[in-house]
Amino acid sequence: MWAINLRIFGIVLGTLALYTLIANKIPQVQSEVPRALTLAANVTPEQLVTAGDELYHGAGGCTACHGLGTRAPNLLTDEKGQGPVGARCGKREPGKDCKAYLYESLTSPRAYVVAGYEPIMPEMGRSLSPQQIWALVAFLESNGGTVDVSASDIPAASAAPAANSPGAAGAATAPGIAGGSTDPMTIIRSAGCPACHKISGEGGAIGPDLTRVGSRLPANLIRESILTPDAKVAKGFEKFKGIMPKTFGNQLTGAQLEALEQFLAAHK
Repeated sequence: MWAINLRIFGIVLGTLALYTLIANKIPQVQSEVPRALTLAANVTPEQLVTAGDELYHGAGGCTACHGLGTRAPNLLTDEKGQGPVGARCGKREPGKDCKAYLYESLTSPRAYVVAGYEPIMPEMGRSLSPQQIWALVAFLESNGGTVDVSASDIPAASAAPAANSPGAAGAATAPGIAGGSTDPMTIIRSAGCPACHKISGEGGAIGPDLTRVGSRLPANLIRESILTPDAKVAKGFEKFKGIMPKTFGNQLTGAQLEALEQFLAAHK
């Protein structure tokens, strides 16, 4: 009897060890969120450019589209004989200098869309702070142009900018997307989903229509699409792979994610 019990115990331990080993071999997926940026009142152009460079090539997600020459204009290299973005940004819109144009391009990208490209860029002020936005502006100016972003352009991290000031974009009165609200449509609008997705007649057509997404995907795959959007790309939207932010896993609370998943799963 003892021999049988010991054998069973050994089998159980061996099975647990095997599954633990397998679990540890599976790559762990984690959303990358732009690191908080705090700039001193005497910040230098060089410091801004360095911070913007890190954002551009990292968690800002800019390289998912820019630099490919197909989805969005090249920014750091020549674009159709006009040079890098710092050399041409002041010539895009009449009455706007380079700094104003780049700020608008990041916070209101549909205000001016470069000919030959689709309006697929999300409003970066929804995921980046005003300080991060201005750091990106400085970095982009440095590519072929002169950096004229200064500390006076950048609101203090703790200050609440006026509603009509440039710093208002991206400012939040409460932490997280939609201030932590669990109302699905509030989350959807605050996260900027309608910029690409249509739901119940509202939104764009860059990404799949979400009006009846529950009839196509079960709840667990809807959750996966929110957290790891590039894992499985809907047929017909392959060319837009990489555009959807991969930061929602850290930006949404557990309650928000659950509310969003159930809301979309019910749309059949």
